[in-house]
Amino acid sequence: DYHVYCIGWFSENGDKGWFRSIFVHKVDARKDAHSNLLSKKETSNLYKIQFHNVKPECLDAYNDLQAEVQSQLHQDQDYPCELIGSWNTWYGEQDQAVHLWRYRGGYPALTECLSKLRKNKVFKFRKERSKMLISRRNQLLLEFSFWNEPFPRPGPNIYEMRTYHLKPGTMLEWGNHWARAIKYRQENSEAVGGFFSQIGDLYVVHHLWAYESLQSREDTRNSAWLKEGWDTNVYYTVPLIRSMDSRIMIPTKSSPLQ
Repeated sequence: DYHVYCIGWFSENGDKGWFRSIFVHKVDARKDAHSNLLSKKETSNLYKIQFHNVKPECLDAYNDLQAEVQSQLHQDQDYPCELIGSWNTWYGEQDQAVHLWRYRGGYPALTECLSKLRKNKVFKFRKERSKMLISRRNQLLLEFSFWNEPFPRPGPNIYEMRTYHLKPGTMLEWGNHWARAIKYRQENSEAVGGFFSQIGDLYVVHHLWAYESLQSREDTRNSAWLKEGWDTNVYYTVPLIRSMDSRIMIPTKSSPLQ
């Protein structure tokens, strides 16, 4: 829908539309990092997202191993981290596992957790896991102040992670538009969480949504276009995007988000 809307907008408005978008809803200049302006002030949560590309023949064994280790870490109160969600990609990059962790206490909690893991026998599972992987990458994220904080939910659900690679310097403008637009997407409790990168690929935004089915996703997204104001959000955010992609994901048995 972003792609179609973008083509129609440029063909109809040409360069005038582009220049007008620069000056409408202009973000006030502030002498502060966008991470301080956009993230939740009442918490010091830091999130880590992991993308693991698994050898196709190893996916079941990988899921079993990951579930065992995740359950131990998630339930151990000595570790200042908790598993938010764990998925296998259904549509998108195949044979891929995605894991989302929360560190309550920010960077000190992350450092403490890594230090304890290095001394724990559980950490040795990485050697076994490495034999199952093709590649892996991660990012450290903060959550947008205007999004829901992700909490466990019952299933069954499918999850969509929509990832936006923004043009450098546009994160504040993106946040300003979505702070208003998120109200159009909360009626069915589909909004799970919204995050932006701090370390790893920069100027990256992840929006996480939950739906009962692919048809429910289609119906929910179509209904947003019937609400006055949603089209304005799309109109002004499309020019901020360099690229975007969508994953449809299925929760693993160890995921608190089901």
